[in-house]
Amino acid sequence: MFSLSEIKKSLLVSLWFMFLTFPIMVIKVNTIEKTIEWRWWRILMVGGGTFVLSFVWRFFIRRKEAGVKKADIGEDRQSMVQRITQNRKIYLPALAALAIFVVIFPFAFSMYQTNIMTTALIYVVVGLGLNIVVGLAGLLDLGYVAFYLVGAYTYALLNLHFGLGFWTVLPIGALFAGIFGVVLGFPVLRLRGDYLAIVTLGFGEIIRLIMENWNEFSYGPSGIANIPRPGFFGMELSLQQNIIYIYFLMVGMAIFTIFVVRRLQDSRLGRAWIALREDEVACQAMGIDKWKTKLSAFGLGATWAGLGGVMFAAKTTFINPASFTIWESIIILCIVVLGGMGSILGVICGAMVLILLPEYLRAFSEYRMLMFGAILVIMMVFRPEGIISNVRRTYKFEKNRQT
Repeated sequence: MFSLSEIKKSLLVSLWFMFLTFPIMVIKVNTIEKTIEWRWWRILMVGGGTFVLSFVWRFFIRRKEAGVKKADIGEDRQSMVQRITQNRKIYLPALAALAIFVVIFPFAFSMYQTNIMTTALIYVVVGLGLNIVVGLAGLLDLGYVAFYLVGAYTYALLNLHFGLGFWTVLPIGALFAGIFGVVLGFPVLRLRGDYLAIVTLGFGEIIRLIMENWNEFSYGPSGIANIPRPGFFGMELSLQQNIIYIYFLMVGMAIFTIFVVRRLQDSRLGRAWIALREDEVACQAMGIDKWKTKLSAFGLGATWAGLGGVMFAAKTTFINPASFTIWESIIILCIVVLGGMGSILGVICGAMVLILLPEYLRAFSEYRMLMFGAILVIMMVFRPEGIISNVRRTYKFEKNRQT
């Protein structure tokens, strides 16, 4: 139960909010008729709403503190998702049901829904790439969209000037983006934290501005149109067949990305990334080559952005620099942070939430940014580790009884 002092605090919070919002919520001035309308019912709603919300906020803060205390005394803090993924009797049937749903999705839903899902899958691939840089290696990269741009423009320009097809350019786009990732990595090897974020942000904007202003090379703000969609053994496909084909291509690419990122995470290189994230000085003291570890994270992370960029250009058949603004970088970063840094399942959930929800909640499009900010604040306060947190691995040394 809540004490009298807590009720007083909630009352003060609601009064403060009523005072702050009074001019915009109550007073409405009609300059044509020169009248003032007083909307007192609105201020009552603000007061009542903030009073109730303050109690809800305090309740969840208590639950969070209780959880921290349990963890301190050694009680199990596994989330429901973690318990499900560790129970094969639930995990395997759920995986089979998900596989069936993925296969029948484009035939059971409209082309519009399939298109949205394909976009979400592109963000899954790109988000998993950034998860290597930010989630595993702990390098805050705000210019990640530049590698996405490199992949998309590689396909568009090579097809335009040399007539190269999708399947030829797909590895080339990934390779170019990976090279750009390593090139970016060299000057920022000694940077960390905020300084690294500012430099990478600048790099992303420089690449976009070059593409916007170098008309002879990239066709500037007009962009490049009529980019061909992926071919299927030379067969002519209708628009609907093409959408379904690209959807299954993205499903395959997402599965391949999950497999590779998981293998990387469990490898010697993956453990070096995690060590670098936890403590850079201690990591170096243990004999891990900091430079190689950072460059490999930048290069491999950018490679997946390049693949996603090629797929994006093939799906939309048109690209211009306006498709690769800083907001794209922020959305991809939010996918990783909201889903759970270092967690593959978390990044997939984050991409689905952040890409699908705005499409299905178009009725609230005016409040989209407000809701987006509120969700991020709530997540940072109550669940900073993300929707599905990464399970921290522990290793125990057991003495050999025979010795």
